[in-house]
Amino acid sequence: MHTVLNRNIFFVKEHVGMFKAANNYDIYDPDTESVIMECREDRLGILTRILRFTDYKRMTPFDIQIRTPEGQQVIRVKRGISLFLSKVQVLDENDHVIGMFKQKFFSLGGAFTVLDASENPVCQLKGKWTGWDFKFLDGETELAHVTKKWAGIGKEFFTSADNYVLQISDCVPTDDVARYLIVAAVMCIDMVLKE
Repeated sequence: MHTVLNRNIFFVKEHVGMFKAANNYDIYDPDTESVIMECREDRLGILTRILRFTDYKRMTPFDIQIRTPEGQQVIRVKRGISLFLSKVQVLDENDHVIGMFKQKFFSLGGAFTVLDASENPVCQLKGKWTGWDFKFLDGETELAHVTKKWAGIGKEFFTSADNYVLQISDCVPTDDVARYLIVAAVMCIDMVLKE
């Protein structure tokens, strides 16, 4: 596991623009306010770029690479064309499948199941229909929380609505594949559930 995932708090800042088809984010360390990972959608075909500006945006495929600022891949997240429900693959730094997400059919606020490489459930991502607030749950245990409301360090630095914080619980070991899957899932929330 890459050491950059050993921390428990990540600030995610989306790149915004008028005519942007690709989804790009920077992930910051809240203590130093420095970029620790970049999330880029570099492999975007021309047809997909065009469809991103239509009502078919939610159905378009994506291939996102989460990497260090030096360019080393940490996680890769892929989805093909999605007609009804999304099935998203998560790959490690060597492009080996380490897990996936399956969107739930009916859920208020959005939800999907996070699975390991053998398709065994790791946790559930559940959102509130009233806003941008998501929890990763293993039964009743909260493994992580994603929100646009943050009162901690760096609050002044992250004030836009396009920014959010991921807080992973201490109960998730630093060498657990769940960390990869949680970080990967956070990069997909907008594209799978909120677009």
